[in-house]
Parts: sequence; structure tokens; C-alpha cells
Amino acid sequence: MSTAKNKPTKAPWWRTLHRNIWATSLTSFFMDISSEMVINILPLFLSNVLGVKTNIIGLIEGIAEATASLLKVFSGWLSDRLRQRKWLAVAGYAISTLVKPFFYVANSWLAVAGVRWADRFGKGIRTAPRDALVADSVPEEQRGLAFGFHRAADTGGAVLGILVALLVVWSSQKSSLGLAESTFRTVVLFSLIPAILAVLSLALGAQDVPVTQQRAAPKFAFRSLGKPFMIFMLIVGLFDLGNSSDAFLVLRAQERGLNVLGVLGMLATFNLVYTVVSTPAGALSDRIGRRKLLIGGWLLYALIYLGFALAGWGWQVWMLYAAYGLYYGLTYGTAKAMVADLVPETLRGTAYGTYNAVLGLLDFPASLIAGLLWDGLPAWGWRGFGAPAPFFFGAVMAFLAAIAMLLWKPRAVARLTAGS
Repeated sequence: MSTAKNKPTKAPWWRTLHRNIWATSLTSFFMDISSEMVINILPLFLSNVLGVKTNIIGLIEGIAEATASLLKVFSGWLSDRLRQRKWLAVAGYAISTLVKPFFYVANSWLAVAGVRWADRFGKGIRTAPRDALVADSVPEEQRGLAFGFHRAADTGGAVLGILVALLVVWSSQKSSLGLAESTFRTVVLFSLIPAILAVLSLALGAQDVPVTQQRAAPKFAFRSLGKPFMIFMLIVGLFDLGNSSDAFLVLRAQERGLNVLGVLGMLATFNLVYTVVSTPAGALSDRIGRRKLLIGGWLLYALIYLGFALAGWGWQVWMLYAAYGLYYGLTYGTAKAMVADLVPETLRGTAYGTYNAVLGLLDFPASLIAGLLWDGLPAWGWRGFGAPAPFFFGAVMAFLAAIAMLLWKPRAVARLTAGS
């Protein structure tokens, strides 16, 4: 049996975490620095420099995310079949790192799209094996802590990435309204350093954990994941249908009066709160149960989205967005820990691939519904209900999901998951 399964000692929690948790967390920290530096200004490069229309930008992002979502199922299943997580995850990070320099030479939207899709291909390969490796590396009673710590490191990298991008933009072009081509290419060059460090952190720091349940290699079949997991995904899917792209929150902030610097400050605040909350929230889910934390987080989400609908000033949106970081910190790592609670050890890769793919694919209808509620279809003579509408819808869906989770008490769920 792996040492990852030994009962934790009374040492400080950071000393009890398996080396894989530190390696994957450091990798996510570095990769998020790199990604957030580029991705946050990529739409500006497409629009300001290349003159690309908004609908094309949306097409690029939509296909890129769909590509990643579909690949997550396959890569997760493959990691179960091979019984190896590490090198699939390393390969995914390496692909994203290898294609990133091509952003520097891209001079058309097709070239940018190709690089973006290749980058998301790497994300689709790495995400499920990495999450399964985290779950494999800790005992059940430490699972929430591990995922919470990983999310904290990931989001901490996002904060630093945004700040580095801001520094480069400010030093290159001061307060210019549009993004200069040279500024974008400088940011891309800087982003290569943390991307390379991300690959090295995982390749040198992580190790595969032997599977303790010796069973035949799993066939690709969703029903093998079991009824509890499928019901969990239905409830999560209900919630996610009202969880539209955060771009709508940014648009709401601008509509309520925040300027570009205010929006960036709002995003930094969100990520900071998310970072601070994730680790203690994950540890709390180990003590009181994942269901309780998810129910509480979704109810908080409903209140926050109700606030977004009723907000009258930009500063109110900023404060709500800070609270939105609290929701993320409470639920994101907790939900991933719950996935491992619901499925056999030998199917964790498939489960994480399915979980991430479903959420990714639901982003499209969720955002489509939000856009229709906000603007309608003017070309077809149908007017939407205005800016508050998608946030009222999101609040209702979150409330319904919380009720469904409260009523659902599957016998097959582990003690920590049931919150008993």
C-alpha cells in the first residue's frame, strides 16, 4: 500500500500533505501565472490590433473550450486504463507550453485561433489525470484539504499573473486606451518563464501512486461510474445551467459604472478572496461533510446573484464580486473532493474527466440563456428582459440545486460526503 494512504500524523497540515499535492499545486500556480498574463489581454489583441469582431472572438473561445471539455473525458479514462496519471498530466502541460510562443508570431485571427485551440487541447489532456492524481495521493479524511490547497495555489497564480500583466502594460504604454501589438508580444515572452517552470515542477516533483484496488482495466462506459455519481452530476448540472460565463459579471460591472482599471481591480480582489478561502474551506469539508458546504455555497451564490441583479452602483458590484470569491473558495475544491468520494479508486480519472467535461459543455447553453435573457434576439424581433434577468435566473437555479442536494441522501455516499 502506498504511503499516500497512511493515516495523517498530528504534525502541521502542510507537513502531512503528500509530495504530489505540492507538485501539482506548484504546477498550477506557475501555469496560472502564465495563462492569466496572456488570456486576459488576448481579446484586446484580437480586437485592438487585428480588428477581429466580437462574434469571431466568441467563436474562437467557444470551440477552444469545447475541445478541452471533450478531451477531458478521454484523458481521464485513459489514465484509469494505463493506471498512470503523472505523465499524461505532464504531456498536457507541455503541449500548452510548447504552443505558447506561437502567440508571439501570430498575425491573424486564424493563427491565434490555432494556438488557442492547441493550448486548450493541452488543458483537456492534463486536467482529469491531474485531479485524479491529487485524489490518489491523500486519504479520504484529507481530500478536501488537498483540493482546497490546490485551488488556493492555482488562484494565487491567477492573482500574480494579472498583476504582472498590469505591470507590463503600464510600463509599456502607460494609460493608452487600446492595447499595443508590442505590449502583447512582450507579455507573451514573459509568460513563457512560468509555463516552463510549471512543466518542470510536475515532471520532477510528482510520482504516480499505485492503485490499491487491483481490478481489470475499465471499459469506457459512463454507467460504470455508478448511480450516486450520475445523480450528483444531474444536480451539479442543474446549478451550472444558471452559472453563465463570468464575462456577464464584467459587463454588469461596466454597465453599473466601473472603468477598466476598476474591473481589473475587481478581478484581483475576487481571486485574492478565492485564494485565502480555498484551503480552510477544503479542510472544513473534511470535518463537516461536503454536502453541507456545497449547499451553503450554492445558497450564498443565489444571494450574490440576486445582489448582482439589484445592484445600482459599480462599487456594489465590486463588493459582490469579492463575495463571489468566497462562494468559489467554499465550493470548487469541495465539489472535486466529492467526486472522489462517489466513485471507485480505479475510475477516478474517468469520473474527473466526465465532471469537468459536463461543466465545460454546459457553459455554452448557460451563457446562451444568459445572453438571450439580457438582450434577446433583436434580429428576430424579440427583446430581452434587461441586464438583471440572467442574474435572477442564476439565483433561482442555484436555489433549486441547493434544495435538490439537501433532499438527496444516497446510501452509497461515504460518511464525509453525507456530512453525518
